[in-house]
Amino acid sequence: MIKKRALLAAGMTMTAAAVLVGCSGGGGGGGGGASDDTCSNEIKVKDVPIVTYWAWFEDSAQTVDNFNESHDDVQICWSNAGQGGDEYTKLATSIESKSGAPDIVQLEYDWLNSFLIQDGLVDMTEHGIEDYKDSFTEGAWRDVSSGDGVYAVPVDLGPVGMWYRQDLFEQHGIPVPTTWDEYAAAAETLNQATGGETLIGNFAPNGAGQHYALLDQAGAVPFEFDSGNPTEIAINHNDDATKKVYNYWLDLVDRGLVGTDQAWTAEFNTALGNGKYATAIYPVWYNIHIPSFEDADANAVWRAAPIPQWDANSPKQVNWGGSTLAVTTQAEDPELATKVAAELYVPEENKKLAVEVGGLFLAYPEMIESDYFQDLAYEFYGGQQINKEVFAPAALAYEGVTFSPFSQFYYDESQRLLSEAIAGNLSADEAADELQKSLETYATEQGFTLN
Repeated sequence: MIKKRALLAAGMTMTAAAVLVGCSGGGGGGGGGASDDTCSNEIKVKDVPIVTYWAWFEDSAQTVDNFNESHDDVQICWSNAGQGGDEYTKLATSIESKSGAPDIVQLEYDWLNSFLIQDGLVDMTEHGIEDYKDSFTEGAWRDVSSGDGVYAVPVDLGPVGMWYRQDLFEQHGIPVPTTWDEYAAAAETLNQATGGETLIGNFAPNGAGQHYALLDQAGAVPFEFDSGNPTEIAINHNDDATKKVYNYWLDLVDRGLVGTDQAWTAEFNTALGNGKYATAIYPVWYNIHIPSFEDADANAVWRAAPIPQWDANSPKQVNWGGSTLAVTTQAEDPELATKVAAELYVPEENKKLAVEVGGLFLAYPEMIESDYFQDLAYEFYGGQQINKEVFAPAALAYEGVTFSPFSQFYYDESQRLLSEAIAGNLSADEAADELQKSLETYATEQGFTLN
């Protein structure tokens, strides 16, 4: 038997003072106790089933209002229970206590398996989700699937590209790299031309999402996990592909060609904004962050390009981030909740709200391939049509991955060992080998059988 209490800690970091918020009442969602004063939105139609919903999308308020105004048979009671980890802690507490979870919850792709092994998510194939499969990209559908089950509705994706300082590349006569070999060569040229003042990019010890995408691009399959056999797992974190990625980036670190700032810090944002870094290997959603950096170089010219490839003749596109709508096992009517989750972003009006208000890159090929989306021009990026040129092709070519069922532990260990390697205490190969051992030990301690 899997040790469920241990896995609650395995999947995410819990806080002792976690409290339940949201608009679910009683022992579950489905409107058990939900009312106008427990929802962040207005219930438009009385005396119909209510589906409770936690999400932090910027467009949620307007999207939910649109849904409620257009439905007289069901209403959504929406609440923002916190973004990312804050919401996950509350959800984990609700699952453990068997009370307080919403019917529908926004989850990032890489956290689905962590809640799946806690019996916190409904297999939506039992409630008609397969009817919607063709509405989503292949990669997004793969990311919400495990074994024969489907555990969420894809909403948005984070296809990865390369944000770069066009002005710096042109100033120093450096072609925009299309391969990782060219990227390393550009790093050397830029370093020499600027006396080390400008680096090609950053390899953040805590950049777990980025690292996972880079491993996927190189052909690594770090985890093999199947909901049909939830007590079994294969861990492949010291294979040739993983070591190739680690050796590549740590070699650039050793030669002083890339930085090692922690991601999501003021220091990193300042460094990217003031010209310390000439590129950021980041997803489409990073487009809203770059213009917001304080004390940024006023003369900076940012553009987007496809992510460099290991083999230009055999490109591999990858994803980092994006969210889903999952139905929890506390839903009073999981079939109704599945239908609401699957249809929330079906209307064209809600799709455009997601793009224009939420800043989302939707996982719907219908939207990705539309003239409206392809032709969007981004003023900060010189009117570049970044969707058409870079991110739409990447999203449509993305094939999907399998994520860890103990995300927080994996991310923490990855950061710890890569930090050791960056400090020179471990080689790239040793970091991969140590991570493999640590993950295997942890998995067996939690009751998994290693394949």
